[in-house]
Amino acid sequence: MDRRKFLKGSALLSGLLSLSPAELWSSKRNTEPSGTGKAKNIIFMISDGMSLGTLSMADLYSRNILGKESHWLSLYREKKVSRALMDTASASSIVTDSAAASSAFGGGIRVQNGVLNIGANGEKHIPIWQKYKKVGKKVGCVTTVTVTHATPAGFCINSAKRNAEPQIAEMYAELEIDVLMGGGDEFFNPSKREDQKDLYSVYKKKNYQILKNHTDLKTIKKEEKILGIFNTGALPYSIDKANLSEFGKTPSLAEMTAAAIDQMKEHPGGFVLQIEGGKVDWAAHANDIAALIHDQLAFDEAVKTVMDFAEKDGNTLVIITTDHGNANPGTIYGTDTTKNFNSISNYQYTNEYILNKIHKDHSAKDIKDWIFEANKLVLSDDEAKHLQSFYNGLEKEEGLYNYKKLPFKLYSEIQKSRNSVGWISMDHSGDYVEVAAFGPGSQHLQPYIKNTDLHHLMLNAVPL
Repeated sequence: MDRRKFLKGSALLSGLLSLSPAELWSSKRNTEPSGTGKAKNIIFMISDGMSLGTLSMADLYSRNILGKESHWLSLYREKKVSRALMDTASASSIVTDSAAASSAFGGGIRVQNGVLNIGANGEKHIPIWQKYKKVGKKVGCVTTVTVTHATPAGFCINSAKRNAEPQIAEMYAELEIDVLMGGGDEFFNPSKREDQKDLYSVYKKKNYQILKNHTDLKTIKKEEKILGIFNTGALPYSIDKANLSEFGKTPSLAEMTAAAIDQMKEHPGGFVLQIEGGKVDWAAHANDIAALIHDQLAFDEAVKTVMDFAEKDGNTLVIITTDHGNANPGTIYGTDTTKNFNSISNYQYTNEYILNKIHKDHSAKDIKDWIFEANKLVLSDDEAKHLQSFYNGLEKEEGLYNYKKLPFKLYSEIQKSRNSVGWISMDHSGDYVEVAAFGPGSQHLQPYIKNTDLHHLMLNAVPL
């Protein structure tokens, strides 16, 4: 489909933005959230760093550009889920990091930022996936960042340092987590580890099948555990994966999710699975609207994959949420807001890819030409020269996941003047966040909860 022709005729789709409350929220299909009795399985879905504005804009983009409602919002409209607002604070701050947030879910107690399931006095709280593994369930984690990152680790291990990823990779092997999929080759590959340990060999000896690319998902053996490591570092952003051929062998979150469910669904004792859209958080840290929306929509496709299974299965508790907000992006009032927002469909790549392609020997004209090719934005001479100053060493920008000192903030401000999307910061926020729950046990979700309450909700729905 030619998106430019589509946008020229998008007046009808823009009308979706003006649905009445009755049209948006009423439905004759389901009048009560599903969920009674006890569950056999749990699927816990986390769009890491998802502020409410992220959820909203992904749905608006899906409606206006793709012509369909997002799966998450359709669960609300069709009244299929219980719904809550969640306080995400950690033990040390009203603004949590991912380690403390995941520990609240996984260990059932609030810990200080930066640690995984270890209390203030050094006490270790047994993570919930360990508990379920001990009673015979299969356990798994799927993510778009490294499998050893804070969010999957919070359900599985204890560590005083969230950044101890080489050690976390070894802990997973000891625990024999049944399914692990994501990035992080540097923590398993002997040529990339400082201690030169060959963790792939360790996993193979424990009857793991090692997956390396998209094709390997089709060759999974049911009798083996899975270690799927599809990249060094995190997996590529969804929009770059769609438009750059070098990322074509990387599976999507929905594809990994489907493979994980298929691998575990026939286990007599049931399974528990965590699914993380980790790069939603990274996109928010970079104030990168195209990366943010497309990775949230990729997470939304995983929501569909999970719900298709859970509705048919009838024995699975599904929790869909985030661990915290990040950067609180949102649309800005103005006469051209809808048109400006829709122009994001012209963006071909992430800001990370775009800014990495600029070099210090590029002229202001070179920069203007490249930005127009990548985003269809016409820069002024002053804007191009300001961007150029970063590559000449005159300015630099700090920030998490910005080790190359790329001018993410400056470029997002340039985009803001054209796309009407603003950001309050480049870091986590303490806002209350959305929780949706489906299936047996979901009826116990209260309208307002703390993050630790989800730990107890799981244990109540699927007793040990």
